[in-house]
Amino acid sequence: MATVLVVEDESDIREVLRRYLERAGHAVLTTGSGAEALRLVATADVDLVVLDLGLPDVEGTDVLGEVRAAGRTPVLVLTARSSVDDRIRGLRMGADDYVTKPFSPAEVVLRVAAILQRTGGPAATTEQGVLVGGRLWIDEARHAMRFDGRELDLTPTEWGILAALSGAPGRVFSRYELVNRVRGYEYAGYERTIDSHVKNLRHKLGPDGATVVETVLGVGYRFGLRTDGS
Repeated sequence: MATVLVVEDESDIREVLRRYLERAGHAVLTTGSGAEALRLVATADVDLVVLDLGLPDVEGTDVLGEVRAAGRTPVLVLTARSSVDDRIRGLRMGADDYVTKPFSPAEVVLRVAAILQRTGGPAATTEQGVLVGGRLWIDEARHAMRFDGRELDLTPTEWGILAALSGAPGRVFSRYELVNRVRGYEYAGYERTIDSHVKNLRHKLGPDGATVVETVLGVGYRFGLRTDGS
């Protein structure tokens, strides 16, 4: 099990990333302070740092430089700075990967796993999945889902939607809730695209897609399979 340090000053994003990473089998430390992040890197057994560059107390690039100077701890940078020059600067300073906001928390989990595999750090080793509704198998450690024994090739957004719905079978999620579950924070305009992602998700699930992801008119969506598989 890897220990991941999430350094992000926005508490909502920090909490969502913590939940997603823990569900993937990692131990997670969090802070909104660059100074505290440097202390944790120096004193805790951190395997990877997820670092937002827009910190209130210490410039994120300074934190990145200090982490790189201190050792070989890999760093995944999160930032709203999306220009090519900004990305190149971050990578040249030693970032192992670079994700720009807005982003999907599920994508961050995948990138963390890829960095740990590439750098030889401990990845989440739990292979025990859960069966939901008798037909949907979810393996968070492998970030894999199977429906009726068939592996689903899902985008990060589709994964996030199905993970949210199946995590509370029968509960109705509004489109706004799904946006915040999948994106981790409000993203202007994204709510209108949820229907398209659900359509694609149902297609991948097959003939029973509309039964698995049910529409609740005027409200949103819910996971239609019950605990008895019906």
